[in-house]
Amino acid sequence: MKGVFYGIGVGPGDPDLLTLKAIKLLQNVDVIIAPRTEKKEGSIALSIAGNYIRDDTRILELAFPMVFDRSFLTEAWEQNKTVILDLLQEGKNVAFLTLGDPMLYSTYIYIYRLLEGNGITIETVPGITSFCAAASRLNFPLAEGNDILSIVPAILEEDKIATALSYSDNLVLMKVYKNYEQVAGQLKKHGFDGETVMISRCGFEDEEITYTLEGRECKMPNYLSTILAKKRSNGRSQ
Repeated sequence: MKGVFYGIGVGPGDPDLLTLKAIKLLQNVDVIIAPRTEKKEGSIALSIAGNYIRDDTRILELAFPMVFDRSFLTEAWEQNKTVILDLLQEGKNVAFLTLGDPMLYSTYIYIYRLLEGNGITIETVPGITSFCAAASRLNFPLAEGNDILSIVPAILEEDKIATALSYSDNLVLMKVYKNYEQVAGQLKKHGFDGETVMISRCGFEDEEITYTLEGRECKMPNYLSTILAKKRSNGRSQ
């Protein structure tokens, strides 16, 4: 009998934010897949979930190069796919850890695409997203009444970011680590410089909160950084 493949969201950083379902599965699966990039020494997701994993559970830290074009998948991705399928064929239940929620800007989505259609059972377990955790941490309502909330990856082209900002009342800007200064300028230009905050490594011991984006020390934010912003004209940012 083939094993089951679980995609488990471990949340933004605080181990206490894992769901009960995630914890139960972590304590019962046979193998844990902890993804890491080629540049990282270890898996952040594994460090979050580690205390809930049995000592006798097999843990595989597999490198997943950040190449998501399905027509240009690297050999490493195909090798990882083979490793997982072999484990499932052996009847092992396998859990794949991922930060935040598995269905939002997640490495899991791409391994899911590779595995689907191979005659295996896949179950996805939701996790708390970084921006939901940040909003609660900061007591920052994400949307009220008829507000339009947009979730925008800040690595988009400048014109696409401008379009999103033009029709949104509230914003979640993710992946702000590459072009922070450009994004800060766009926010001010489109009236989002009233109630705006950036949080880096939310839920970790070295969490950093920045309330004033303009004039911030010129340095690249941490990879795990998110900006929450409200447009002044919505009547709640005066």
